[in-house]
Amino acid sequence: MPISPIGQINTTALTVPDVYVQIVPPQLLINGIPSNIGGLVGVATWGPVNQPVITGSPAEWASIFGIPTTRTHDMSTHAMIAFEGRASAIKAVRVTNGTETFATTTILATCLNVASKHKGSGGNGTKIVINKGSKLGTVQVRIQRATMLPEIFDNVGLGLTDNALWLAIEDAIMLGVPNGRGPSQIVTCDAGAGTAAPAYGTAYSLAGGSDGDGVITEAILLGTDVNPRTGMYALRGQDVSVLNIADLTSSTAWTTMQAFGQIEGCEVVNAFAKSTSIADARAAKDAAGIDDWVMKFMHGDWVYWNDTYSGMSRRLVSPQAYMFGKLLALAPQHSPLNKQMNSVVATERSIAGIPYTEGDLQELRLGGIDVIANPCPGGRYFGSRIGCNASSNAATHGDNYTRMTHYISKTLNRAMGIYIGELQSTDPNDDLRRRAKATLDAFLTALQEQKQIDAFQVSLDLTNNPANRIALGHLEATVRVRYLSVVEFFIINLEGGQTVTVTRRDTQSLAA
Repeated sequence: MPISPIGQINTTALTVPDVYVQIVPPQLLINGIPSNIGGLVGVATWGPVNQPVITGSPAEWASIFGIPTTRTHDMSTHAMIAFEGRASAIKAVRVTNGTETFATTTILATCLNVASKHKGSGGNGTKIVINKGSKLGTVQVRIQRATMLPEIFDNVGLGLTDNALWLAIEDAIMLGVPNGRGPSQIVTCDAGAGTAAPAYGTAYSLAGGSDGDGVITEAILLGTDVNPRTGMYALRGQDVSVLNIADLTSSTAWTTMQAFGQIEGCEVVNAFAKSTSIADARAAKDAAGIDDWVMKFMHGDWVYWNDTYSGMSRRLVSPQAYMFGKLLALAPQHSPLNKQMNSVVATERSIAGIPYTEGDLQELRLGGIDVIANPCPGGRYFGSRIGCNASSNAATHGDNYTRMTHYISKTLNRAMGIYIGELQSTDPNDDLRRRAKATLDAFLTALQEQKQIDAFQVSLDLTNNPANRIALGHLEATVRVRYLSVVEFFIINLEGGQTVTVTRRDTQSLAA
C-alpha cells in the first residue's frame, strides 16, 4: 500500500493492483511577518562591529552593546529611549572609525595575557580574580564585566602547577570547562611562559579599550553594499520595519537611505539637526527632492531626556529615538499621531516657552515633517503632532500607509512563493488558482477580522490570467486592500443660543 504526497505518483501508468494513498496537504495559511523589528546603526562601547545583532530589552542591550554615552551617533542612547517607548525588538549594527582598541591586562608579568572579547571602552574595568577552586588542588577564575552576569570557571587545573596551570586556565577561558560553562563571552587570553603561582583574591582590571568614535562620517554610518556589508547595508535582508541611523542629519545621505527603505520595505526615520528652524527644515527637504512615503522626517526641535545612565536629568537627544520607539510599539495599521511619547522631559521649544502656533504646524504639515509637541489634541502631553511621512500625496502621507503597505507586501512576498513550480491550466476551475486565491483570501480575512484593514478584494482567475500569459508561465493576482482611515480632522458643528430649537427624546418612553 504505497503512501506518498499527492502528485508524485503517475496515476495514469499504474500497473500493480494495490491501494495508493496520496497525502493532500491542508490549505496554506499565511502568518504575517513581524512588524516590530527596528534597525539601528551607530557607535557603542561594546559588541561586534558591522554585524546585525537583535536585542529585546534594556538589560540584553547593555550586555551586548553597553550603556548610553553622551556623544553623537550613540545608538545605546536611541535604543534605551526606544525601549522606554515599549519597543521590543531592535536589530543593531555597531560602527567605528577603525581606531577602536581592546581593553587588556597582564597577570603576573608573563603568566596570562588577557584582552576584552570586543574592542571598546565597555571592556575597561572588567575584573579577573583567581581563587582556590571548589575541589582541592584546583583554581576558580571569576570574570566580571559591568552589565553582564559574572562568568565563573571552577575546578580548573587539577593537580597542576607552574606554567601548566596557566595553560589550563587559558583552555578554560577560551574553550570552557567540561560539564560546566562554555567559553568566555567577556575576554580572550593566552598563557605566556610565566610559572608564578596565582595570587589568590587579587583583582586584575582591564584597561585601554577605546570605541573608535572620534570622527564618524556619513560614509561610515551608511556603509558599503558589498560583502562583507557594513553600516546600514549590514541590515539587508534582516526584516527590519523601521530604520534609524542615530543622529545622522546630513541631507546628502537621504537619497541613499530612501533607496534602502524602498528595497528593504522599511520606514526610514530621519531628524534635522537640533535647533533647525521650520523654514530651514522645509528648504533642506525640498532641495533634496524627498517626497516619498518610505521616508519620515522629525523637526529639529530636539528632546530633553532624563538620562539615568549618565545622571543627566535633562540631556538633549534627537527626536528620532522617540519616534523610532513609538513606531515599533504600534501595530502597523496605527498612526503615531496624538500618541503620547514616554519619558519626554521637554523639548527645545517647550523649555523656552515657545508654543507651536497653528501656522507653525501648518508649515510642518505642508512640508511633510512631523514634530513632538505639547499639547496634543488629546491632552497636555508630548506626542506626535502631525503623524505624517515625507509624501505630499494625501492618499499615502500617513505613517500607517507606509507600515501597512510594507507589512502586507512583505508577508505576501514571503508566503506565496510556495506556488512557484506548480502546474497551472487554462481550465476555468484550475486547482492552483483556486488554492492561491484561497490563501490570499484567508490572510486578508484574518486582517479584516482583527480590525487591521477595512475591506479587500482578490481577483485570481482567467480574467487576469489569459491563456497567452499562462503559456508564458505567469500567474497573476490583483489584490485590492482598503486600509482603516486615521482620523486627522474632527469637525464639530455647534449651534448655540437662546433661540436654538432642541428636540428632546423622552427617556422614560424609551425605557418602556
